[in-house]
Amino acid sequence: MKLRGSLALVFICMAFLPCDLYQRTILALRIRLQPHRRIEIMASWIQAMAVLVLGSMSRIGGASLPAPHRVVPSGPGTLIVMNHQSLLDIPLVVQTVADGYPRIVTRARYHRFIPLISHMVRLYQYPVVNPSANRRELVAALKELKRETKEAKVPIAIFPEGTRTRDGEIGPFKTRGLEQILKTRDWQVHVFVADGFWKTARFKDFLKGMGRLEGKMSYLGQVEWTNTESDAAPFIDELRARMVRGLSELRQEAVHS
Repeated sequence: MKLRGSLALVFICMAFLPCDLYQRTILALRIRLQPHRRIEIMASWIQAMAVLVLGSMSRIGGASLPAPHRVVPSGPGTLIVMNHQSLLDIPLVVQTVADGYPRIVTRARYHRFIPLISHMVRLYQYPVVNPSANRRELVAALKELKRETKEAKVPIAIFPEGTRTRDGEIGPFKTRGLEQILKTRDWQVHVFVADGFWKTARFKDFLKGMGRLEGKMSYLGQVEWTNTESDAAPFIDELRARMVRGLSELRQEAVHS
């Protein structure tokens, strides 16, 4: 099992290097030459990268991974909310979008020095947040987050727990970012939960346990948000409660299947 996990990660890391070069050169050039096809070109590329990662984990590493329902429309005013158990949540949430891609609220540490990923964060204009920033920097970052999400022409995705959970349960939400997003415009909010990934959240556990990984994912439906001037806290609390219920139901289904 550990050998298969190691082989999968080696394959992905080796694939990332030429993909990074392609992304920085040919893909970037195509986008500049065909700006009217920007979303189409970028969607095709990031969906291919999601298939590369998840397919390698499954076929080489032996992981059992879900095929997300592509139910999220590509367009402005669309928000994706999902719990966070592992880095595999990123390609999973990418695959929920039909004919497009999401801009994912991302931690600042992924913004630099990671092949393919760091350039992707910049190219796809992911909103970047730094939880360890000082108060002034944090206020500025939240203002920028509000501006970017208001102007976004594609869906926005956020993991409101802010960090990967260590026990698989839905953790407390870090609400400031989500509150800023909800203040910007009306949203169609698409809610997902995933489970089974938290036991392999750490690198060493991932290597040893990839072959035993049985990931599940469930779409919990769509909720409309139109109260941009009101307090978002009750709405956020209801989103979290829906995710807690959804996670419990997902686990019950797994037991009975």
